[in-house]
Amino acid sequence: MHLQDFYDGKAFDAYEYFGAHLQEEGVIFRVYAPGAKSVALIGEFNEWQGEPMNKEGQGGVYSLVCLNAQKGQMYKYRIYQADGGVVEHCDPYGFGMELRPNSASIIVDLNEYQFQDNKWLAQRDLNHDKPMNIYEVHLGSWKTNPDDENGWYSYSEIADKLIPYVKEQGYTHIEFLPLSEHPADCSWGYQITGFYSPTSRYGTAAQLKELVDKCHQAGIGVIMDFVPVHFAMDYYALANFDGTKLYEYPPQDISQSEWGSCNFMHSRGEVCCFLQSAANYWLKEFHFDGLRMDAISNALYWMGDPKRGVNGCTVNFIKRMNAGLHKLNPGAMLIAEDSTSFLKVTAPVEYEGLGFDYKWDMGFMNDTLNYFKTPPEERPQHYHKLTFSMLYFYNEYYLLPFSHDEVVHGKATIMQKMWGDYEDKFKQCKALYTYMYTHPGKKLNFMGNEIGQFREWDETREQDWDLLKYPSHDSFHEYMRTLNQLYVSHPALYEGEYNSETFKWLEVNAMAESVYIYQRGVQSKLVVALNLSNNTYESFKFGVDEVVTLREVLNSDSDIYGGSTPLSQISEIKAQKAEIGEHPYFVDISLSPFSAKIFEVINEKVMMNSLGSRKSEFRKRERGHHHRKSIHSRKN
Repeated sequence: MHLQDFYDGKAFDAYEYFGAHLQEEGVIFRVYAPGAKSVALIGEFNEWQGEPMNKEGQGGVYSLVCLNAQKGQMYKYRIYQADGGVVEHCDPYGFGMELRPNSASIIVDLNEYQFQDNKWLAQRDLNHDKPMNIYEVHLGSWKTNPDDENGWYSYSEIADKLIPYVKEQGYTHIEFLPLSEHPADCSWGYQITGFYSPTSRYGTAAQLKELVDKCHQAGIGVIMDFVPVHFAMDYYALANFDGTKLYEYPPQDISQSEWGSCNFMHSRGEVCCFLQSAANYWLKEFHFDGLRMDAISNALYWMGDPKRGVNGCTVNFIKRMNAGLHKLNPGAMLIAEDSTSFLKVTAPVEYEGLGFDYKWDMGFMNDTLNYFKTPPEERPQHYHKLTFSMLYFYNEYYLLPFSHDEVVHGKATIMQKMWGDYEDKFKQCKALYTYMYTHPGKKLNFMGNEIGQFREWDETREQDWDLLKYPSHDSFHEYMRTLNQLYVSHPALYEGEYNSETFKWLEVNAMAESVYIYQRGVQSKLVVALNLSNNTYESFKFGVDEVVTLREVLNSDSDIYGGSTPLSQISEIKAQKAEIGEHPYFVDISLSPFSAKIFEVINEKVMMNSLGSRKSEFRKRERGHHHRKSIHSRKN
């Protein structure tokens, strides 16, 4: 790293210069503290007595080579402030930290683990024309360890439990809530003290690399939450680091975030380098396939409020960071959690965009969940809440999230949000997820949603896996698995999905009936029908443009998923000649209350060629149906 690039905000490798680095003999320590009167290094290797560090010129860098320091030992920097105060800080660039409430940094060998994922890295890309189905996980509460006093599995241990589940359930990626070191479990990792330190709750840097490597070898991508906007206020970390506001804004109305943390001052080149180097560190050193960047709304506007205006310094930082990360880490995804209407979030920087690859569609999430909370008799007047997303969808590369934020703090879980009684909630939740998984855009679903959990997420407890003993939850879980696998296996649901030619409304004016029908795909096609009323429609007609046959591939009301329609009633429906609206043909289908159906669009030639395989698949599903009925009877 060139120091001038660090001061100018251009460096992406600051962690290779600052921090604690093993040498042939000893360890070299470097820290940036321009406002300090002096700095001493304290640690296990000098019995915490302190050794003065050398000031390199006038640039604020202090360094020291300690010959008897070793991997695994703890250390801190003792900062002598200009006003006479003395504070001990962990290393801003430290690669490891103690478990809370302790706060010392730990000397780490970043080359200890050797990856075996070259094949994966060589073929990964941004997934624009591939299925991307993300399972969002808080590592400490997916499953808890009965043999650990805190209930945690290590990174290595969780790999052997989580990866097979994710693979079997049809997810393509895991997204972890922040794994950087943080002092408060209840912050879920979003208030960070160690931006370069994998949290010691679950083990070491080498063990985290092993987890990522095992995911890649199983064909699973890994994304991590990254927090470039704010940091924890704990005295031993970044706050008031050298006796001055080195990383944060001065004490004004913009110094603290809405979460009680410090806002990064992105107008300083050194701060920009600290953050963009951290982002590069996780992508390069740990082989993460992407970073989901938290609270981008608060980066774009002062305090996240458009009325206060655009924060130009932070916007420019984001552009420079994203452009640099793409150049250094081809194929790694940058994802924005942004609820604003800021333009060109996912446009390349060279086209005046922010350079993100995807943006969370918070509008889709809010409108959809609000609609499903609404009583059926009121849904006709809110009909277009579910169509509005397609009016703006092609403005950005959108990702559809049902994330951890939607199942905490009194918001109720996804299943709870559904209108109606116990049985109606399950019916509607299956329809909800069918809509989500057949709507254009990548998918993200938080752990526990897939089993129909009724208890809000609590970071101190594992998911309620015992719910799967009950038929309604077991059937819902099976439906989600089937839906996931349909999504990742059918090109109509992901190929060219950011091209408007791949989506077409077939029925978008049935307000009184609360029915929606649309077609996905160009070469291979699917038709999706949603009945979001509490009425049964034995005959519902909608128009199509050609003579087609619709073969049912998924019915949320099927008895194998806890519904009332026998599997043996799987239907193939041929279009008939008669105009409906602008369409010369029509199809007549039946729809159960609060249900969804997915049909494959086929022609006569395809029907004849696939007749044998279809009968074989039907028999297979029927055998599975009888097996599941047997299981349910035993459970009851």
